[in-house]
Amino acid sequence: MPNSTHHALSQRNSTKFHGALGYARLPSAATDLILLGDLTGRYAIGSYSRLASDRRTVALRAERQGAAEHGHRITAAIACHVARAGGTLDQLTQLLLHPDHEGGRHARNIALRSGQPRALDYIRRVWASASQTVSTTRALGSRHDAYEVLAALRDRIETTPWSGERGRTALRVLRAHLNFAEIAGGPLHHASERQTAEEAGISRTTLRAVYESVLKPQGWLRRLRVGHGREGSTWYLDYGSAPGHGAPAPLSRFWTTRFPPDLALEEWPTPETASTADIDSTVLGRLMGHDAFAHHGLGSAALMLISALHQRPHQTVAELVGTSSVSRATAYRTMRRLAGHGLVQHTGETWTLAPRVLEGLGSSLPVPVSGLDAGPANGWDTVAEQYGTTGLAARRKALHAAQRAAYREALVRLAEHRTKAVVIVRDGRRVLVPAPRPDELPPTWHTPDGRVLDPVTGRPAADWRVATDGRLILITPADQRSYDELTAAHAEALSEWNSAA
Repeated sequence: MPNSTHHALSQRNSTKFHGALGYARLPSAATDLILLGDLTGRYAIGSYSRLASDRRTVALRAERQGAAEHGHRITAAIACHVARAGGTLDQLTQLLLHPDHEGGRHARNIALRSGQPRALDYIRRVWASASQTVSTTRALGSRHDAYEVLAALRDRIETTPWSGERGRTALRVLRAHLNFAEIAGGPLHHASERQTAEEAGISRTTLRAVYESVLKPQGWLRRLRVGHGREGSTWYLDYGSAPGHGAPAPLSRFWTTRFPPDLALEEWPTPETASTADIDSTVLGRLMGHDAFAHHGLGSAALMLISALHQRPHQTVAELVGTSSVSRATAYRTMRRLAGHGLVQHTGETWTLAPRVLEGLGSSLPVPVSGLDAGPANGWDTVAEQYGTTGLAARRKALHAAQRAAYREALVRLAEHRTKAVVIVRDGRRVLVPAPRPDELPPTWHTPDGRVLDPVTGRPAADWRVATDGRLILITPADQRSYDELTAAHAEALSEWNSAA
């Protein structure tokens, strides 16, 4: 539809929508969706496919199922627009059942197939879900609002304790998704498992375990659609239902193992780490993909301690236990390792980062701290070489690139439906049977009425036909049989052909 016609149509129906919703006015996107339907295909993505039983691959839906899912998404979107505009159920029903509104086609189809009461009940259920969603979420009206939400989510991530090795790994994955969301400009973003694993510096196996055991159950992250082909999965950083301040995640070994010697002293076991953390996740996000912080290198505990020291220098180990969510024993052990590489310095009981240790990452400490005496800081590449993890990220990327190439090659073969050519011998001549797809059958091989041309003489063969699905059918006097007989003969022929092959 031309833009001028589209604009005129929207202006002409503006008064009608204004009257239907009282004094509320729908945004232009909602008006276009109601009048014209999903012209851009925004709500069709993922509607015609579903997650297979193995929870990893994608299977195609039937055409009717895909169309129903697509229509339901459009209906739910319209309901959310009406709810945000302050509308009512009756006004939504009026908009969806109007015969000129393309966006209400799904609801009208239900009314035609199952009756008006069934359609009204469906609209009522959609309205209830939309009302609950609108009341518990925040509308992002501009890019500025989206960045405010991401900034608030980053603050929440940095002040939430991530206890245990699994918790620290979950933080790396969540920070990787936050990087993708900041690039996309909002909580909704696209990322594949391989891409996220490379960004976080972990394996895909660890990534999936963290998804299923930490991030998804606790509401930090939602996968809206599984990736397929060249498209990554669609993710949403759920800033509304994620754990808030003071609600530490129930990760591994949250409670201390040191119990009071005597309960009569009224000394009760308390968490070893504080209920809130204080780290700089930006530094963590820039360091976590380096080989030095791989599983057999410095590890995630070093990432947490460095991020905590960058956020607030001159901390004691007791303070680092609370700000970094690292246990006391792990903090002592990791700080000694970092000091051995010249990455941290200490005076008395306080620790701080070595000067210029983060140089080149957009954040550094160029001015030496007086009173500290330590050897020069080794580069991250040197640290990775000492731990034997050099090149781990490059090998992971090469492996993922090879997997992507093999996967895309398989998709191309699947899309083309390549099959082995079948050669049959008729009257001493070799006849090539083309692929069983109508668009792959050359037009010069058959006539418009379905008769097949002989490849040698160019004349129609009396005993060959092309079915509606493009397959070649050999018709002989022996084929004057019933359907059951033909089915049995086909099964027998297929068994013989497989045996011969």
